[in-house]
Amino acid sequence: MSGQQVTDREGGQAALPARTPILQMRGISKRYGAVQALTDVDFEVYPGEVVALVGDNGAGKSTLIKCVAGTHVPDEGTIIFEGREVKIHVPGDATRLGIETVYQDLALCDNLDVVQNMFLGREVTSKAARRAGLLAEMSELPMEKRALDVLQGLNVTTIGNVRTKVASLSGGQRQSVAISRAVMWNSRLVILDEPTAALGVAQTQQVLALIRRLRERGLGVVVITHDLHEVFEIADRIVVLRLGRRVATFAHGRASAEDVVAAITGADGRAA
Repeated sequence: MSGQQVTDREGGQAALPARTPILQMRGISKRYGAVQALTDVDFEVYPGEVVALVGDNGAGKSTLIKCVAGTHVPDEGTIIFEGREVKIHVPGDATRLGIETVYQDLALCDNLDVVQNMFLGREVTSKAARRAGLLAEMSELPMEKRALDVLQGLNVTTIGNVRTKVASLSGGQRQSVAISRAVMWNSRLVILDEPTAALGVAQTQQVLALIRRLRERGLGVVVITHDLHEVFEIADRIVVLRLGRRVATFAHGRASAEDVVAAITGADGRAA
């Protein structure tokens, strides 16, 4: 992103775009018993930006994201969403704000088709059934049309039939379904946990192209990944966590893989 620089890692802050972040976390700390998972972490995501959140196992990435998703509540700190302070105590709070998280397991039902998975828990029922107070039949055609519109809007061309059972889809197709489901409810921020794990080269490129389209639509995107090649291919900024602290921030094109690895491992003493 223009106007951004690498942090000086001595307490300095990277220059950030002169606009309001869609998500801003200030001084987030979280403890599990004797384990301090996060310590005074700041984190921000801007509209139309892909932020890669990287760090070794145990660095605090999952804990930070779970604080955004409503799975965990931070012990200290402030969360600001679209310019106002918010409280996220349960996943439903995050969903209502427009925050969607796609975890590594995707949470898809193999025995259901693409449409049923995209509307899972949010099924459209007929007006007559709603008036009668019944859970009765779902309005299949409106759901199918909406699913097709979302997939086409994201240029997902690898799924030929939205009535195909998810069990028969490839890993890349399944990831496309999960991401499409996440953005079809007026989402503003999408968090992707290891979105290309165990995918082949072609499927990985399909998912990365989909992430770019989310950025083009003005969404904020957070990608948790261990693959630095993908990080440099897709991310506008790279935020590094180490031992529960934010130790470095790199802008696209302003750092090498060696710089990022040094921050992750602490090999660079300035990133301690």
